[in-house]
Amino acid sequence: MPVLTELNLYPIKSCAGIALREAIVTRAGLMSEHIYDREWMVVDADGNFLTQRQHPKMAAIVPKIRLETLELRAPGMLKLEIPLGLPHPDEERLIRVKVWNDIVQAYDCDDVTTTWFSKFLGTPCRLARFHPDARRFADAKWTGGIEAPTLFGDGYPLLVISAASLADLNGKLQAQGRAALPMNRFRPNIVIDGIGAFEEDFAASIVAGDAVIKPVKPCPRCGIPSIDQATGEAGPSPLDILQSYRADPKIDGGLAFGMNAIVLEGENQVLRVGQEVAVELAF
Repeated sequence: MPVLTELNLYPIKSCAGIALREAIVTRAGLMSEHIYDREWMVVDADGNFLTQRQHPKMAAIVPKIRLETLELRAPGMLKLEIPLGLPHPDEERLIRVKVWNDIVQAYDCDDVTTTWFSKFLGTPCRLARFHPDARRFADAKWTGGIEAPTLFGDGYPLLVISAASLADLNGKLQAQGRAALPMNRFRPNIVIDGIGAFEEDFAASIVAGDAVIKPVKPCPRCGIPSIDQATGEAGPSPLDILQSYRADPKIDGGLAFGMNAIVLEGENQVLRVGQEVAVELAF
C-alpha cells in the first residue's frame, strides 16, 4: 500500500522548508500551526517576486514556527523573529506584489525585516505576507474549471512526487558517476512511497483518509534543482539527464518532474507521515 513519507511546508516562497510529521490539508495547500504554505514572499522594490532562480542564497534562510513568531536563521545573520499574528488595521502597511502574472494585495513587513533580507541577499528587497482578502487561483485550464486557491506558490496549492521517481533519476545520475540528489532539491509538499517511478503523472486521484487530492499538471523544472538546499550554493544540474527522458509535450517540452495538484475533498483533514494512501490511476 502506498504511504506518505514526507510532508513539507514552505512558509516563505523559495526559502527552506519545514519537514512535518503531520499537516492540515486545505484547498490552498498544506497548513501547520495556522501557517500556510508560501504565505510569505520576498519582493524587490517594485513588488516583483524573488526566488532561488536569481538568488540561490534564499535556500539557506531557515524558518521555524515558534509559539508567536516565525523564527528565521541564515548564515552570518542574527536570528529574525516575525510575528505570526496579523497586524492591527490601524498599523497594517499594504503593498501590491506580483507573482508571475498575478498582482495581489499583501502586508508589507516592518523595516527591521526589510533590512535583514536586504543585507543577507545583497539587494534591496522586502518581505510580503499574503493578505487574507487577496484571491489567487490555479489555472482553470489545468484544473478542469475547478476553482483552486493558492497563495504565493508558483501556481498550484500542492506539489506531489513519488520516492520512486527520484530513485529513477538518481540511478541515471549515478550511472554517469554523478552524485545522487536529495528530494529537497525538488521542493515537494507531499512525497509518496510504494508507487512506481512517475506513476504520479498518471494518477486520477490520491486519497488520504477523507482527503482527495488530484494531480493536474506536470511540474516543469527550472534551475533550482541544481542548488544545494542546505548551503544555497549552485552545483551540477540534473536538467541534462531529465532532458533525455522527461521532456513533456503537454507543457511545451518542459522537463517534468512531479505533479502540481489540487484538493477536491476533505479540506482541513490531517495528513500524517506513514499514513496509507490510495492512488487511482487514470488508465
